[in-house]
Amino acid sequence: MSTYTLPELPYDYAALEPVISGEIIELHHDKHHAAYVKGANDTLDQLAEAREKDAWGAINGLEKNLAFHLSGHILHSIYWQNMTGDGGGEPLEKDGTGELADAIAEYFGGFARFKAQLSKAAATTQGSGWGVLAYEPVSGRLIVEQVYDHQGNVGQGSVPLLVFDAWEHAFYLQYRNQKVDFVEAMWRVVNWQDVNARYLKAKQLPSGLLVP
Repeated sequence: MSTYTLPELPYDYAALEPVISGEIIELHHDKHHAAYVKGANDTLDQLAEAREKDAWGAINGLEKNLAFHLSGHILHSIYWQNMTGDGGGEPLEKDGTGELADAIAEYFGGFARFKAQLSKAAATTQGSGWGVLAYEPVSGRLIVEQVYDHQGNVGQGSVPLLVFDAWEHAFYLQYRNQKVDFVEAMWRVVNWQDVNARYLKAKQLPSGLLVP
């Protein structure tokens, strides 16, 4: 039995139009995300075979593949939930997302500055990657990360809360090479209820990090 499975979308393919076309969502979820799930499961099988045979000649590649595919699966699973056709705006007290709004104000100096940082992080990734708002458990603060591929340049132990996919397959069919335009449009579909819920849960989790 496979360890990882492809999650169902929480909406139909066309639910995020006109920001993201139904064609992109279908290909992105059914093909690209599915490939990361398969890759993670296949790599686990290959590692099990390596252990059984005590054959470690491919260990470096296998560990890299596991990190790549598993991180891709995790980030995409968050990505789908981070968006809604009724989203956008910013977190507000009156919408029940006041704790997230307060944290953004505390750690970034206001929503506009946070939006600028995350937008720049996503739009200026070299090649493929993500812009990520994360909870950093050692300091208990919010940070923005610029993730290369799916797993590079990430603070150990940080918990992703809001992820902007900046891989070309996320936008090229609709936005061509205008990644900046896609990132700006993404703010119109952010599901702040989901992001706020992730923030509240992350604050309650024991970090498990053995640091002073």
